[in-house]
Amino acid sequence: MFLIDYKKSTIFIIALFATTTEAEIGTWKLGGSGLSWSDNDTVRVLIDADSTPGSIQPRYIEPEVNIISLLQNWSFLRQPKELGYIDGERPRIWKWNEGNGDPTENGVALIDGDSTTYNSSKSEGVEKQFFTIDLGVPVPAHTFGFHSPSGGYRSDGTPLKTDATPAFQISLQKENSDIFDFKGGFALESVIAEPRENLVSDVRVSFPKQYSRFFRWVRKLSIIDEEALSRDTSGGGQGNQSRALLGTISEFEVYGEGVPHSAIYKTKIIKLDTERNFGRLFFSSKKLQMVNGVGIHEPQANVSLGIEVRTGRDGDPNIYREYTVTGKEKVVDRNRFENQLRTGFERTCASCDFVQRAPRPGMRASVLYDSENWTYWSSPISQSGVPIDLASGEYIQMRITLESESFKDFIRLDSLWIETAPLLADRVVGEVALVTDLNPIRGIAEVDLGIEQIFSYEIQADFSSEVRPGFDSVLIRTGATAFFRELWIDDRKVDPLSVSENLDGLQIILPQKISADNNAPIRVVFSTEVFQLATTFLGQIDDSKRESLPQQIIAGDASELVNTNSLRVISSGGNTSRVLQNITFSTSVITPNLDGINDDLEIKFDLFSLPEIIPVNLCVFALDGSKVATIYSGFRGAGRHVVNWDGLSSEGDLLQPGIYMIAIDLLSDKTEDMRLKLIGLAY
Repeated sequence: MFLIDYKKSTIFIIALFATTTEAEIGTWKLGGSGLSWSDNDTVRVLIDADSTPGSIQPRYIEPEVNIISLLQNWSFLRQPKELGYIDGERPRIWKWNEGNGDPTENGVALIDGDSTTYNSSKSEGVEKQFFTIDLGVPVPAHTFGFHSPSGGYRSDGTPLKTDATPAFQISLQKENSDIFDFKGGFALESVIAEPRENLVSDVRVSFPKQYSRFFRWVRKLSIIDEEALSRDTSGGGQGNQSRALLGTISEFEVYGEGVPHSAIYKTKIIKLDTERNFGRLFFSSKKLQMVNGVGIHEPQANVSLGIEVRTGRDGDPNIYREYTVTGKEKVVDRNRFENQLRTGFERTCASCDFVQRAPRPGMRASVLYDSENWTYWSSPISQSGVPIDLASGEYIQMRITLESESFKDFIRLDSLWIETAPLLADRVVGEVALVTDLNPIRGIAEVDLGIEQIFSYEIQADFSSEVRPGFDSVLIRTGATAFFRELWIDDRKVDPLSVSENLDGLQIILPQKISADNNAPIRVVFSTEVFQLATTFLGQIDDSKRESLPQQIIAGDASELVNTNSLRVISSGGNTSRVLQNITFSTSVITPNLDGINDDLEIKFDLFSLPEIIPVNLCVFALDGSKVATIYSGFRGAGRHVVNWDGLSSEGDLLQPGIYMIAIDLLSDKTEDMRLKLIGLAY
């Protein structure tokens, strides 16, 4: 069984924190002069860490190299049961619907690069003879091949080297899809070969070069098969062929040339010298293009990268469970889960799919994510200098994806580094609730979307060590404009030194420092609107009088008055039917005379329930339906927004006086009928 061993993969780091007596902000660095890329990975999919020492880049695929040979750690199941499996981080090959663990037929001999190994022919139905290959990432492929063994004989004396497969189908596709959930050898998106009378034992199928991740080889019946089977008089077979079908395969091959569509690098879980706060993530990279076998700097190369980060307070992000006598689950340590408990899946016959066993003691139950001690993966960071906004931790792990939209373009990542600083407090917990319902029945604040409401944000710090310097600043991110109302410290209403209200929340400078000697509870009362079905009011504490890094407020029990133990706010279900709502104009008639009166039209609107930012355009139409102006207003997320129109056409020309129609165009999957609103234009 393959498991990612977090204990063995943990690296202890001391020397990478540069601090001085003047500044407490240091850096943790990977690559370049920092930790070695080659020594600190747990997943590498088509990553080249050798061509340029100290850097990583996608592996350039040479035309004479079998791409299958460049991949390691293959799984032979469609749904690998191994702990730690993540789609795309591990190549797979599986036979029939699900694959199996039998090395004589599961495909292990077909990707080992050894022409003397092969799967022996079996007397089984043709419908079970298909293989699916997942390379993990899309690669620039142009040839798929397979060949017979270099030696050996069939039971009838036929040399295996000449044992050609008479009929087969080969198909491919670029991305994962639900087709793999259906049982049967269905063709993938593109069929590249389907011969019915093949006599060649070394098959090469060429096709236009394209990014491909999945290949499916399916055995088909041929006239040649029918003739061979008709000559057999042994009978029997019990529903299968009475003799094994013709054709023996020793090796599958995929050839291509160029840069993979994506390449993946994932670090081990790395132990720091102590728990730290984290700031901005920086990286040094270069865009290149392969020209005559040499990477040349090309600023316009069509490439990108994404860096995901997670941090933790212990060495394992998982919680392992075992079934009890009553069928419930109990927590066990990793060693027992891995080495003493049995898997919960089994086959009732050699050709059957996996099924879940009935729960019983000694059997593995669920594996949960330890969200109390580990953050979830951050969103991919693609710009240097961006805060990672993760809770403090003593452990860190990174997942890097290098992407290319061109067969010749690639990106080289030289190094990355993250700002770090000592903790301001050992722990800071917070919880939020409506002031009108501090103890909601369901244990979480529920609100109507788009309506301003008043919240109480409770904060309590923990100072287990007196060396923690404390804090005097609180930042609360609400995702919409917030308005300060009250500040309470130690159950007394006080005035803050300063308050900064902005489009994403508010920041408060406290009148006193919270420290081990003055660890008073804090309550911030503010009002804001919520535009998402579920929103987390993220919080940070900081020290305004010294150079430090903000520390995240984590959800927890901060006050006896509030029972949510959560920073999340959810929709009560009302006012969510449409994404675009509440469109208002600053005037009913725009008069672009440059006299300062209604020269521009201010358009306000609300966006609800958008999981990510989307492009938004302002479109202006004449009454005959012709579009006279399009104003690109950038990417917008859920919240209240403002767009301006100066009364001019797309070309910057004055328009004729009259009545026009204005629409907000949302360029997203959550499409809605465009709603038009009239505006007058006069001079």
